[in-house]
Amino acid sequence: MPKDMLSVSTLPSEIPQETSTKTAEPLYTLNDNGAFDFSKLLEKPRPLNIERQRSFDERSLSELSAMSPHLHSRNADTHFEGMFSPCRRSVSDTPRSFHASFEPHPTIADAWDTLRRSLVYFRGKPVGTIAAMDHTEELLNYNQVFVRDFIPSALAFLINGEPEIVKNFLLKTLRLQAWEKQIDRFTLGEGVMPASFKVLHDPVRNTDTMIADFGESAIGRVAPVDSGFWWIILLRAYTKSTGDHSLADMPDCQRGMRLILTLCLSEGFDTFPTLLCADGCCMVDRRMGIYGYPIEIQALFFMALRCARQLLKPEAGGKEFIERIDKRLHALSYHMRSYFWLDFQQLNDIYRYKTEEYSHTAVNKFNVIPDSLPDWVFDFMPMRGGYFIGNVSPARMDFRWFCVGNCVAILSCLATPEQSLAIMDLIEERWDELVGEMPLKVSYPAIENHEWRIVTGCDPKNTRWSYHNGGSWPVLLWLLTAACIKTGRPHIAKRAIELAERRLSKDGWPEYYDGKLGRYIGKQARKFQTWSVAGYLVAKMMLEDPSHLGMISLEEDKKIKPPLTRSHSWTC
Repeated sequence: MPKDMLSVSTLPSEIPQETSTKTAEPLYTLNDNGAFDFSKLLEKPRPLNIERQRSFDERSLSELSAMSPHLHSRNADTHFEGMFSPCRRSVSDTPRSFHASFEPHPTIADAWDTLRRSLVYFRGKPVGTIAAMDHTEELLNYNQVFVRDFIPSALAFLINGEPEIVKNFLLKTLRLQAWEKQIDRFTLGEGVMPASFKVLHDPVRNTDTMIADFGESAIGRVAPVDSGFWWIILLRAYTKSTGDHSLADMPDCQRGMRLILTLCLSEGFDTFPTLLCADGCCMVDRRMGIYGYPIEIQALFFMALRCARQLLKPEAGGKEFIERIDKRLHALSYHMRSYFWLDFQQLNDIYRYKTEEYSHTAVNKFNVIPDSLPDWVFDFMPMRGGYFIGNVSPARMDFRWFCVGNCVAILSCLATPEQSLAIMDLIEERWDELVGEMPLKVSYPAIENHEWRIVTGCDPKNTRWSYHNGGSWPVLLWLLTAACIKTGRPHIAKRAIELAERRLSKDGWPEYYDGKLGRYIGKQARKFQTWSVAGYLVAKMMLEDPSHLGMISLEEDKKIKPPLTRSHSWTC
């Protein structure tokens, strides 16, 4: 193996497998209004019986969080049918069984095998999963462990009762945060988390070396704004899943959170509570016109603030940060819910905007020119439904749909209960556009022709309906599933998962699919993309047992819920 390759190998085969058959007690009932009542999740956490393994954490998964209090749907009577029936057999190569009334899908076994082969080791301990194992393509940076890419892998291992790798990952990336970071003689902020890292193995000396990338090697040389947010979100997920607060309480972890918060809570020239970002600073990591205030970053920012609010201790300056978080959350939630939200009524209001208003009573506060509204949005917007648009800044509104931002808005309660249901309504109403034949569009619609040349700089990877320009990404299944469960719409997730199961494993777990319907394997898509595998597994396991939602979902905080005075599409 070349020295610049990662040390990747399979877990030992002697890992014990859980093969016992259990009858799962239903975790929900229907109330008088026909909505789901998940109160049992509040009253009686459902412990996971996990066989101890030699190198695993000594704690069991004893704390499961409560589900959202606003789980309801018009089709509630069909959502969870058959989801908690006894298991008939265990799945090959998986330590835990799937409790289902049907034969386990063969894709599950293949997914676990592929995920375990992607593990990366540092000095004998698993510290992450490689981005892709497609040996037929040039490596580029796909032989690294990406922070954002590891999130679904981490959730899969947590749900499966294997927290050690997640703990190792959190601690190793925390150490990397402390490194001095320079790009062309310019020093980055102390709290910046790496975009990725790789492990170099020297077989002669039998040593491992870790190298991190903070953006200095990335295409475009952009620092990853989202890495720090995902790190905080994962730290909370680990804490909720294991019940182990000792990791988050460590002085190093407390300091790491404060450093991240220092970067994003610093005062400057901004008149908005949102974060100003460069293009390519998140999952959409190439030039795609998301510079400014992209919805993905704002939603992750909001969720990370709320997670940090739960994890921070008042000591050593933590109290000051908690107060700053509370203040920012209130302003950010109001701004996003008021100005980023779009439904039929709001679209009609923007269409009728007057311009050049100057006063505190201005309705068109960002001076958006109605003639700049794209034609497609009038046909795309249903009478019932809505979503958070891609970007809002002076004289500019990006009306594109971005999946990550909207799903995270639901999970973090940035979206109100009504807005969350409206996002689900939109997905159902525009199924062909947003899901098609392979879930799920990372953005919609694609930009093309002259606009593509201007916005992307003629990027050959982001051509129309490909990659981040309207491509379909299977990894997004886990986010969609979590959002569906929280809003009481698991049938949407079930339908999407069934679509993915028809081809994902057979196609070799591609990174993304191309075309309006997501019919074709992406022209530059890597095969055996780890987060495509993990995203499927998390979606499957979460739909199987919705109690796992608590590790990645937050409850609504009444203190940060501002009143909205305008009409909403869900009242039509």
